[in-house]
Amino acid sequence: MTTEETEPSADLDRLNDNLGKLEELTSRLMNAVSDKEPISPSLQGPGQELFMRAATAYLAEMMSNPARIVEHQVAYWGQTLKHYVQAQQALAKGTFEAPAADDGLPEDKRFADPHWDSHPYFNFLKRQYLTNAAALAEAVDDMEGLDPGERQRVGYFTRQIVDMMSPTNFLWTNPAALQRAVDTDGESLVTGLENLVEDIEANGGDLLVTLADKDAFEVGGNLATTPGKVVFRNRMFELIQYTPATDTVHEVPLVIFPPWINKFYILDLKEKNSLIKWIVDQGYTLFVVSWVNPDPTYREVGLDEYVEEGYVAALREAAAISGVKEVNAIGYCIAGTTLALTLALLNKRKEKLVKSATFFTTLTDFSDRGEVGVFLDDDFVDGIERETEEHGILRSFFMNRTFSFLRSNDLIYQPAIKRYMMGEAPTAFDLLYWNGDSTNLPAKMAVQYLRGLCQRDEFAQNGFDICGETLRLRDVKVPVFSVACETDHIAAWRSSYRGAQGMGSRSKTFVLSESGHIAGIVNPPSKRKYGHYTNDDLSLSPEDWLAGAEKQDGSWWPRWEVWLKRRSGKQVPARAPGDASHPPLGPAPGSYVTAKPSI
Repeated sequence: MTTEETEPSADLDRLNDNLGKLEELTSRLMNAVSDKEPISPSLQGPGQELFMRAATAYLAEMMSNPARIVEHQVAYWGQTLKHYVQAQQALAKGTFEAPAADDGLPEDKRFADPHWDSHPYFNFLKRQYLTNAAALAEAVDDMEGLDPGERQRVGYFTRQIVDMMSPTNFLWTNPAALQRAVDTDGESLVTGLENLVEDIEANGGDLLVTLADKDAFEVGGNLATTPGKVVFRNRMFELIQYTPATDTVHEVPLVIFPPWINKFYILDLKEKNSLIKWIVDQGYTLFVVSWVNPDPTYREVGLDEYVEEGYVAALREAAAISGVKEVNAIGYCIAGTTLALTLALLNKRKEKLVKSATFFTTLTDFSDRGEVGVFLDDDFVDGIERETEEHGILRSFFMNRTFSFLRSNDLIYQPAIKRYMMGEAPTAFDLLYWNGDSTNLPAKMAVQYLRGLCQRDEFAQNGFDICGETLRLRDVKVPVFSVACETDHIAAWRSSYRGAQGMGSRSKTFVLSESGHIAGIVNPPSKRKYGHYTNDDLSLSPEDWLAGAEKQDGSWWPRWEVWLKRRSGKQVPARAPGDASHPPLGPAPGSYVTAKPSI
């Protein structure tokens, strides 16, 4: 028997073997899904009332102006017919050559595989999908009878449905996945189904796509490696003081408050892009707060505790260790919001602990909540409140999934295609590893933040009650440096700008960085990647401020450091971590950042 005669048989045996494995894995998948606990529908999507209002508005428009509806659709009917005829002609000729793209459809990285352009069938699917997507977007934009907030939400969730229905998301209409299945005799599908089952089993019956190779990274091993010591610990946080890299340092130390929605090491992923290391290298005594990952015992911990036991305690301990009365502070995202509350509280108490404050992508004025606002209406927040009442925390699963849906193609569908259809292993990408290493939120704190700050905008409006005081944004009096990011999908830059405008500080600097919530902040000068905009006139509207701003090349870090240096005092001998009253409790990055909560 020849080699040519045995190879097809071997390939067929391998294919049949893989198909058998698919049946076994399907049974395992059903068992994993059956373990899923019931989740409130309000945590899965917007209330039905939103789409009922949209449907009512669309129906009213059809009745009052049917000609406009027909006119709106006719152009898309023409494109559909043209796509169909062109595909039929190409197939009739027996040539695998798609028609020229002359219909003005946008480029879309989801359709990078050459078959989408070269094969008439797949090309037809792509063009028809993009045409339908454009038609739906235009229909929502033209809809009358909806207020701006409802229109934004209908548009967002319509895009979610459209993105979900992309032909790239289904095996039978994804040429790259089909070809890989053929090339591997079905093994890619077996591996992909194994990956799917593993992810569902790991999340108690729910699906959360693994984005990064979890075995490729270790916090304290190849992430968060800047040398330092834990010099204080309470139930809310560990305080890390970093080992100096210079013989002398500025007299006034710096304390960074990262968001407790995620972990602090986003600022210390690796040496070449670590803001923490860069600050230490510039000659500053640096402290960083590493928040606890709360479990249900933190049910009654609210913003009062985060301010008193978190911020005020950290500021006092850093000042005491450094032998000074005042420190400089940084707050990132929700930690910036809470830093502003703390500064307003200290002002009310006439306690001078903070010399200057820097805010990274911080919202203090929630009058315009940006993209994330689609999740901040009562239909979602009511569900979150019920979830926290039952479990004592808002579990990290929901936070991770919500933020992923703000960038669903990049953080859900494309990774799912690679992992489940193509059978590929997740990449060794530090940022995606951090993105998946999320944390829980205490029940009381989550509801306080969502109701009082996000929904009612009390801090910027009539006052937010905390720690026995009613605090207002104008109570923030220290010099401030605020950095927002141009394409931020979590903290809209215009809202960050309005928040800076509303502070009572005499000295205010606002910088707009290119890129988004993470890349716009973690933007080291060595990369020379994203620029930034500056304008000293903060009396302008956000639009006018940007129109008159000067574009600067490169990172904003050096500009900020010049600002900080003027507020950091003289040079003093470098400080080793801790002192006689604060003996080091262990090496950085500490134990809180690696601890696994009980739920």
